[in-house]
Amino acid sequence: MFDIAFHGEAGDAPLAVLVIIDDITPDRLQAIGRFWSTMWRRKIPPDDRLTTPRRQRMRTMLRAVDAHYEGETYRAIGETLFLGHQIDAQSWVGNSVRETTIRLVRDGVKLVDGGYRSLLRRPRRS
Repeated sequence: MFDIAFHGEAGDAPLAVLVIIDDITPDRLQAIGRFWSTMWRRKIPPDDRLTTPRRQRMRTMLRAVDAHYEGETYRAIGETLFLGHQIDAQSWVGNSVRETTIRLVRDGVKLVDGGYRSLLRRPRRS
């Protein structure tokens, strides 16, 4: 969790930051840098925690979850997300589009159910 607490009136006085040193310290330091840029009306550095492909996948996951919550079938979701893949009922069961659609819905539900907090952290190698 990232919390900011101001005590008293800052006015024009300098602010201090207390940083906890642990495994997410680099994330905290980047957040402080972005906060500093905002305070001083500087150009905010780009957030590099999400790559363009990951950002596109998140968008697709949210579309899939919306359709799933509206009661659409995986097949209908897959045909909408992957235009040009007209799949008949017999070939749907073994189709890679089906597996991809199921994963998008599954991962999207996790994202909506609180997994979005993981977006605040940089990907780390095990």
